[in-house]
Amino acid sequence: MLERRRVARPPKAVSFWPYGGMCLMAAAFFLYGASALVAPWWAVALLLFVWLLMFVKACSWWTPHPQRITVLAIAAMVLWFVTLFAGAAFLGWSA
Repeated sequence: MLERRRVARPPKAVSFWPYGGMCLMAAAFFLYGASALVAPWWAVALLLFVWLLMFVKACSWWTPHPQRITVLAIAAMVLWFVTLFAGAAFLGWSA
Protein backbone atom coordinates (compact mmCIF):
# COMPACT_ATOMS: atom_id res chain seq x y z
CA MET A 1 0.00 0.00 0.00
CA LEU A 2 1.39 3.33 -0.97
CA GLU A 3 0.72 6.24 1.33
CA ARG A 4 1.47 9.83 0.74
CA ARG A 5 3.86 11.37 3.26
CA ARG A 6 3.25 14.74 4.78
CA VAL A 7 5.69 17.45 3.89
CA ALA A 8 7.30 19.04 6.92
CA ARG A 9 6.58 22.74 7.09
CA PRO A 10 8.56 25.25 9.08
CA PRO A 11 6.79 26.41 12.24
CA LYS A 12 4.73 29.56 12.05
CA ALA A 13 6.52 32.59 13.46
CA VAL A 14 5.32 33.74 16.87
CA SER A 15 3.81 37.20 16.80
CA PHE A 16 4.98 39.78 19.34
CA TRP A 17 1.71 41.74 19.22
CA PRO A 18 -0.22 39.86 21.92
CA TYR A 19 2.77 39.82 24.30
CA GLY A 20 3.45 43.52 23.81
CA GLY A 21 -0.23 44.30 24.22
CA MET A 22 -0.44 42.36 27.47
CA CYS A 23 2.66 44.16 28.77
CA LEU A 24 0.90 47.44 28.03
CA MET A 25 -2.25 46.13 29.75
CA ALA A 26 -0.14 45.41 32.84
CA ALA A 27 1.26 48.94 32.68
CA ALA A 28 -2.28 50.29 32.41
CA PHE A 29 -3.25 48.25 35.48
CA PHE A 30 -0.60 50.06 37.52
CA LEU A 31 -1.95 53.40 36.31
CA TYR A 32 -5.48 52.39 37.26
CA GLY A 33 -4.34 51.16 40.67
CA ALA A 34 -2.38 54.34 41.35
CA SER A 35 -5.54 56.34 40.73
CA ALA A 36 -6.38 55.81 44.41
CA LEU A 37 -3.96 58.64 45.18
CA VAL A 38 -6.10 61.14 43.27
CA ALA A 39 -9.59 59.79 42.66
CA PRO A 40 -12.27 58.80 45.20
CA TRP A 41 -12.75 55.13 46.01
CA TRP A 42 -15.86 54.73 43.85
CA ALA A 43 -14.08 56.10 40.79
CA VAL A 44 -11.12 53.79 41.36
CA ALA A 45 -13.47 50.81 41.72
CA LEU A 46 -15.22 51.78 38.49
CA LEU A 47 -11.91 52.25 36.67
CA LEU A 48 -10.63 48.87 37.83
CA PHE A 49 -13.88 47.22 36.73
CA VAL A 50 -13.54 48.80 33.28
CA TRP A 51 -9.91 47.64 33.13
CA LEU A 52 -11.02 44.11 34.03
CA LEU A 53 -13.55 44.14 31.17
CA MET A 54 -10.82 45.31 28.79
CA PHE A 55 -8.46 42.60 30.05
CA VAL A 56 -11.07 39.89 29.46
CA LYS A 57 -11.60 41.23 25.94
CA ALA A 58 -7.83 41.27 25.36
CA CYS A 59 -7.61 37.63 26.46
CA SER A 60 -10.37 36.69 24.03
CA TRP A 61 -8.49 38.44 21.20
CA TRP A 62 -5.17 36.65 21.90
CA THR A 63 -5.30 34.26 18.93
CA PRO A 64 -7.85 35.67 16.47
CA HIS A 65 -6.85 39.37 16.63
CA PRO A 66 -3.44 39.79 18.31
CA GLN A 67 -2.82 43.34 17.05
CA ARG A 68 -6.04 44.62 18.57
CA ILE A 69 -4.68 43.87 22.05
CA THR A 70 -2.06 46.59 21.68
CA VAL A 71 -4.66 49.07 20.43
CA LEU A 72 -6.93 48.17 23.35
CA ALA A 73 -4.09 48.67 25.85
CA ILE A 74 -3.28 52.10 24.44
CA ALA A 75 -6.99 52.95 24.55
CA ALA A 76 -7.03 51.89 28.21
CA MET A 77 -4.21 54.32 28.97
CA VAL A 78 -5.93 57.13 27.07
CA LEU A 79 -9.18 56.42 28.94
CA TRP A 80 -7.32 56.57 32.26
CA PHE A 81 -5.74 59.92 31.37
CA VAL A 82 -9.01 61.45 30.15
CA THR A 83 -10.91 60.19 33.21
CA LEU A 84 -8.38 61.53 35.71
CA PHE A 85 -8.01 64.82 33.87
CA ALA A 86 -11.79 65.30 33.66
CA GLY A 87 -12.21 64.33 37.31
CA ALA A 88 -9.60 66.85 38.37
CA ALA A 89 -11.00 69.61 36.15
CA PHE A 90 -14.72 69.16 36.75
CA LEU A 91 -15.08 67.22 40.01
CA GLY A 92 -12.19 68.67 41.99
CA TRP A 93 -10.19 65.47 42.43
CA SER A 94 -6.74 66.20 43.83
CA ALA A 95 -4.01 64.40 45.71
